[in-house]
Amino acid sequence: MQQQTPLSKSSRPSGGRIPVSPAATEEEREQTLRDYKVTIEYKHLKSHSPGGVYLVPSLGDLRLFYGVIFVRRGPFTNGIFKFELKLPPTYNDVNQHPKIVFSSYVYNPHVDVETGELDIKTAYPKWDPSRHYLVTVLTFLKKIFYAKTFDDAKANEEAKVLSQTNPAEYRKRVDDCVGQSQKKVFVNFEGSTAKFTEEILGHRVLRDLLKANVREPSQVSKQAVLSMIDKASKV
Repeated sequence: MQQQTPLSKSSRPSGGRIPVSPAATEEEREQTLRDYKVTIEYKHLKSHSPGGVYLVPSLGDLRLFYGVIFVRRGPFTNGIFKFELKLPPTYNDVNQHPKIVFSSYVYNPHVDVETGELDIKTAYPKWDPSRHYLVTVLTFLKKIFYAKTFDDAKANEEAKVLSQTNPAEYRKRVDDCVGQSQKKVFVNFEGSTAKFTEEILGHRVLRDLLKANVREPSQVSKQAVLSMIDKASKV
């Protein structure tokens, strides 16, 4: 497993000072520092997140995120897998691993078939906050969908053995989980900030109208769009 390099200085805000109340206890100061590091790591993801992987913060919890991965090649091609990423309260301390649980069904040797949890601790037995970040675990998450061998996987022993002894049957089950992920893409779990909505007829008509009449989208005015709609409605 490749080790991640520390966040670059350019990724950190200038000044280096974290606003903390003078009356705060040592424990409160430490927690404020942890909170601050979480926000820096998420900011870092904007330019360093693995391709096809998206992470959105929850509305009410600094340590809860909702994500989705779009798989573009390999056995899981066209899979759209949603997940929840939860950080422990003392994340950024040693051995305080992130936790990822898929809300989509995933048949993979690195994912517990019952709980949907990604086995992060086997890949990173010791979580070192000086080398491991949110981008580290998201890179691992992406890797499991593109891996060709699963020698170190422990979460789903059946899937691991099947991939070695009966590749055709393993591929069949993978295809099934990809199909399920597509069918349930518009099923949004309560509280999730990573939501998918079906395209409505009005949006489709407007999109087609713009494609047929607009060459430079950046130069189109609101009045021009309304004029197009009015003209089309009279046809």
